[in-house]
Amino acid sequence: MAIGNSDDPRLLRLSPQDNVLVLIQSVSQGERLLLDGQELVMPAEIGLGHKLALRTLAIGDQVIKYGAPIGSITHAVAIGEHVHNHNLKSDYIANYSEDDPYEADLGAEATI
Repeated sequence: MAIGNSDDPRLLRLSPQDNVLVLIQSVSQGERLLLDGQELVMPAEIGLGHKLALRTLAIGDQVIKYGAPIGSITHAVAIGEHVHNHNLKSDYIANYSEDDPYEADLGAEATI
C-alpha cells in the first residue's frame, strides 16, 4: 500500500524508508508540485515512473526505493530534483556507457 508523504497526489512513496518519490503521472516543465509543504517548480518535463528526491542527497548517498538500496548518487541532488541515470549509478549492475565517470577512472582496467 502507498504511504502518504506529500501534499501532491502525483507523488508516491513506496516505503517509509524511501528517500525518493515516484511520479504517478508525467509533469511538464514549469508545473508546480507540493513536497512536504514546499512548492517546487519543475525545471524540465519528467515522465511517469521517474524518481524525485524526497530530501537533499549528497554524492555517495544510497538511493532507497521500495525500502531497499537501488544505487548511489554521483552528483549532489536537491530536494525535488529528478533522480535518474545522470546522477545515480547502480551499485549492483555494471554501467557500460561511454561517458561513465566511474569507468573512466579505471582507465586500462576497464577494457577487456
